[in-house]
Amino acid sequence: MSNPSADTSLPTCPRHPDQVSFVTCQRCERPTCAQCERPAAVGIQCVDCVKQSSKDVPRQVSLFGGRMAHGRPVVTIGLIAVCVVVWLGQLVNSSITNDLVYAPWQTGSEPWRMLTSAFVHSPDTVFHIAFNMYALWICGQYLEPLLGRARFLALYLISAFGGSVCYELLASLPTRTHLSSGWLTPTLGASGAVFGLFVTVLVLNRHLGREVGSVIALIVINGAIGFIVPNIAWQDHLGGAIIGGVCAAAIVLLGRERRNLQWAALTGVVVLLVVIAVVRYQTVDLPFTIVS
Repeated sequence: MSNPSADTSLPTCPRHPDQVSFVTCQRCERPTCAQCERPAAVGIQCVDCVKQSSKDVPRQVSLFGGRMAHGRPVVTIGLIAVCVVVWLGQLVNSSITNDLVYAPWQTGSEPWRMLTSAFVHSPDTVFHIAFNMYALWICGQYLEPLLGRARFLALYLISAFGGSVCYELLASLPTRTHLSSGWLTPTLGASGAVFGLFVTVLVLNRHLGREVGSVIALIVINGAIGFIVPNIAWQDHLGGAIIGGVCAAAIVLLGRERRNLQWAALTGVVVLLVVIAVVRYQTVDLPFTIVS
């Protein structure tokens, strides 16, 4: 019995030389076996041409310079998933809460807590995480397509960091007679980052000429709650709102024509926050030593 693939006069697939193919790619006209065929508008194309054509398609850019985000808001869903998984872990193991929350006195020894604290919530009630995740979902599915996934994630994390820095900056200091203070009190929750998203919606809608009244009311109501309800870190909310607004303003002012500079501006905000956090920590003079 003869082997057809051994006959060099027969056309074979370049990617699979042992496969005889009488079907050709509509783009490069090379023989294409069944494994390498991809359906096209007319006929088929080989897998190599499909990959090349995807590279040749101009990148779609959102209104504010980010890569166009189609489909589900995967970054928003991912952030919510992380927070929910961490919260469920907190219910099982209380050490997770202790390991991730942030108190200003930990800035020098464990600075990463300034960011990880945004992913933990009170294990004593479901309302804390429920409200933050609902707000994240509402804002995220609106902002992620507008900003692009990378810019949205960066703005969320920078706002969370900004909330922690503001909490450190405005925290009351302990004395020998009054140990209870913000400097020693841990904070947790995504509220700072969420307030950053609130203000970002406000800035972007203002720029686009869209309705902003409901957003302003939302910010005012939730901001007031921080002063009325006890045990809420209003400093965190304030910092997240300010930094979210600064980042959003930088993105809007630079526009998609100078989108590369947007990243420089966001990096500059992070550097400024780091400097503020370090200076504040270094200039605090406590009347006693804290042992971690």
